[in-house]
Amino acid sequence: MPQLEGLKTRPEFLRVAGKGRKWAMPGLVLQAYRDPSGRDGEQRPLRVGFTASRKVGSAVPRNRARRRLRAVAAEVLPRSGRPGTDYVLIARAGTLGRPYAKLLADLETAVEKVERRR
Repeated sequence: MPQLEGLKTRPEFLRVAGKGRKWAMPGLVLQAYRDPSGRDGEQRPLRVGFTASRKVGSAVPRNRARRRLRAVAAEVLPRSGRPGTDYVLIARAGTLGRPYAKLLADLETAVEKVERRR
């Protein structure tokens, strides 16, 4: 099962947004970029980052939306994500009110669609 690491810096987020694929669902937007280059032939673990703009709300709702996305990612990405891929989950206005089961289904569908498009 792949281990999750975090995307930390702005250039990492921008690379995923600029070079990767994207799929929008009612509860979230998923961006994914597979980097084929691994150091010394080793496989990079999958990495994930989370973001929520002011469209989601003030600081408290944005933090809550990111926490919900973290929980969903921890459940879905280890089994459905591909090692060596960077994922960015973007909160939408519907992230907060969406039932957890539907949020899980949104991410599973988005990962499937993004990986199928490759």
